[in-house]
Amino acid sequence: MLSRTVPSAVFRRAPGAPRAFAPNTACRAPQSIRFLNASQIRLLSQETKFEIDKVVASKPVVLFMKGTPAQPQCGFSRASIQVLEYQGVDPGKFTTVNVLANPDIREGIKEYSEWPTIPQLYVDKEFIGGCDILMSMHQDGSLAKLLEEKGVVLLDDAPSSSG
Repeated sequence: MLSRTVPSAVFRRAPGAPRAFAPNTACRAPQSIRFLNASQIRLLSQETKFEIDKVVASKPVVLFMKGTPAQPQCGFSRASIQVLEYQGVDPGKFTTVNVLANPDIREGIKEYSEWPTIPQLYVDKEFIGGCDILMSMHQDGSLAKLLEEKGVVLLDDAPSSSG
């Protein structure tokens, strides 16, 4: 139970956005809600936005994370990589961006998606969410369905016939 009130700047509604979520909505991050406080809001430079746009368009599945898939630098990034590997995402259709290597990308991606945490997953240029959303979708089966619909999972080869 919270013992203090949450400042209104924590949750900002986009103009014209509904005031409440409809029941049984998908687990994806709502695009109409901003989770940035006043100290996090800044102008995203055109260069950083262009660079992020280019990366998001480079592959069907893009994960902005801390570290690399071989050496994740936080537990949430590690969990996200493990879920995507478990789901069978085709390595040829998947790329990661180590946000620790570029401070502009690290801060810019939060503004770009209007989501305050890293890792962040994009599928077909659409922001899906952070680790919490990814885990929830994995658990309820909607992530597997989304990845299959987008054609980014490795399909099992035809059954081999034994002599």
